[in-house]
Amino acid sequence: MVSPASARPYAAAAKTAKKDAKRSRQEKVKEKPPPRRRLLLMSKPVDDVYLTWLYRRPCYQLEQAVGMLKRFQELDFTHPKQFVYINVFLDMALQKKKKVEPFSSSVTLPHRFTDEVNKVLVFTENEQEAEAAREHGAAIVGGVELIKWILEDEIQADFYVAVPAIMPKLIPLRNKLRRKYPATRRNSLGSDIPKMLQFFRECHEYTVEDESIIKTKIARLDMPTEHIIANLKTVIHDICTFKPSNFDPIVRRLVIRSSTSEGLLLNLDGILPQVEKVEEKEEEHAADEDQQKPVQESFECLMCDC
Repeated sequence: MVSPASARPYAAAAKTAKKDAKRSRQEKVKEKPPPRRRLLLMSKPVDDVYLTWLYRRPCYQLEQAVGMLKRFQELDFTHPKQFVYINVFLDMALQKKKKVEPFSSSVTLPHRFTDEVNKVLVFTENEQEAEAAREHGAAIVGGVELIKWILEDEIQADFYVAVPAIMPKLIPLRNKLRRKYPATRRNSLGSDIPKMLQFFRECHEYTVEDESIIKTKIARLDMPTEHIIANLKTVIHDICTFKPSNFDPIVRRLVIRSSTSEGLLLNLDGILPQVEKVEEKEEEHAADEDQQKPVQESFECLMCDC
């Protein structure tokens, strides 16, 4: 048998060997070569055939990109009336850890690209308002009797509008309809039923997907270039209203494509709305006033023979 006293040197030696092995492993980790630096991408290829991953993705002016999409369609012999889409990549960050919540919105495009109209349901218990709703194209009109059918998915619509008088009775639908629940800020709650119907029957809806991306169609490729551009800018300007102007622009990257083409990255200059810096203007105005005061005072002194 080995006595405890004689076993101690072996235990100490084993502990020392373990520490040395751990130290050697740490040194090996430290001696690992640094990661290879990523090559700087070149701006523009010289030849017609090149490795795309070696070059920056080209960025096009809006009018140029629309012209390219039309040219792609002619060269590929694809359908001339295919849809034009945009993918909008968003910067949802606000101050600190706050961010813009995912949203959906509806906007009236200056140039319609489809003959289809949205299915609109109108909540009202007034017979005259109900008659006006039917005359102006409401798909479904009714009162509290519709709640059961909506909760059971027997009735569905693209949009739901209501008059203020019936709103207390529609509370059971709040969780069911969520973003489509009638509200003043969505312009779906009011007394002007014809106006609401005109807007929601023809409006274009888009939604934020995957926390920070909007993918939506905006036109048909056979439309005039200026009409496609006008529709795109209308959607982009509406998106920009969801983030305060004193932060970085909400649109971080914008890609346009048709149903059969590749996506073209767009230059955002001239597309994003111009935000006037009110504070700077006020400061400039105050500085101008300060400069004018001494001149005015000296002029008054001369007039008074001071």
